[in-house]
Amino acid sequence: MGGPLPVLSVGLNGHLLSGAASYRSAGVHQYILHLLRHLPEAGCRVTAFLGPSSPVEAGWEVRRSRLPTHRPLARILWEQAFQPAALRQTGVDLAHGPAFVAPLAAPCPTVVTVHDLSFLRFPHLFRPANRLYLRLFTRASVRRARQVIAVSAHAADETIRLLGADPHKVHVVYHGVDPLFRPLPPDEVAAWREARGLPERLMLAVGTLEPRKNLPRLIEAFANLRRPDLTLALVGGRGWYEQEIFTCVERLGVKGQVIFPGYVANEELLWWYNAATVFAYPSLYEGFGLPVLEAQACGTPVLTADSSALPEAAGDGALLVDPYRVEAIAEGLRRLLDDEGLREQMRQRGLAHAARFNWQHAAAETVAVYHQALSEDRGA
Repeated sequence: MGGPLPVLSVGLNGHLLSGAASYRSAGVHQYILHLLRHLPEAGCRVTAFLGPSSPVEAGWEVRRSRLPTHRPLARILWEQAFQPAALRQTGVDLAHGPAFVAPLAAPCPTVVTVHDLSFLRFPHLFRPANRLYLRLFTRASVRRARQVIAVSAHAADETIRLLGADPHKVHVVYHGVDPLFRPLPPDEVAAWREARGLPERLMLAVGTLEPRKNLPRLIEAFANLRRPDLTLALVGGRGWYEQEIFTCVERLGVKGQVIFPGYVANEELLWWYNAATVFAYPSLYEGFGLPVLEAQACGTPVLTADSSALPEAAGDGALLVDPYRVEAIAEGLRRLLDDEGLREQMRQRGLAHAARFNWQHAAAETVAVYHQALSEDRGA
């Protein structure tokens, strides 16, 4: 009994890895990127299956497809029709579908990661084709998989309850926080803010411009504050059904105070977090909520929703509010803006909480799930 575990050979579907300056480089992209960076040091030999334009870092073992898998239909075709052959050719021990879906005809055991079940809980917020794809293939992938990774206890519970997954094969593996996100010297932050013409009082929200992020209610809460010295920055790529956000800004007469910097890469996002007086993330539903941790790691006071997985992501380092009540969001923001002592308390608690999450630990726990998926083959 005991002894070192064997080095596993894993094929990881990285076709959602994107180098585009858009929402496609947000959550799932970050998850795949950090797994590819840290799985090898956790005792795993990884082959990344990528599209023709996916970014690559030094040291990665890569197999590219010629299909234009940045297009959804081509990606689905590769996932289900071509991936099984690629797995067979590379001879990997296991296939990991890091974003909801694994090949149903895989020649080896599979592990699949479920990030959230918003397509079941809020189907009206998704494009019909995307919703249909996720409903059909996520359920089938989860049921066929040897083991399932959920990115929070909330996501695990919903995977069991809504998809009928076996509770014994669902494992919670939290995201890490990129060490890039950290407090910066105040004088350097002030110079950065001044160079971009930003005010000293800045409220920040980060996320794809799409309905689930609850941005119209945040904008209405911001308007209710009536703070002419305050600017709201909505940082994120344009997603889908986002027109209501711009309509809301016009209707409430706050066009001069609400800015849209667009998608921002992590190296610049670090400065936005540090420049913000308050970070607001009243999302209606999240499987985890990585921006909350990123803001905390930068020492920025956080307001977020009291529902879905956000209390898990925030710990005791954020002010929690009902995301459906504009007045609750506005009152929470008012408290953070006016109470310096509360801001400092949230800052210190947030820094301590975010320090518990790192990608090395996430990769090690992921490899442990891989070993469990293969334990049946070893007669365990």
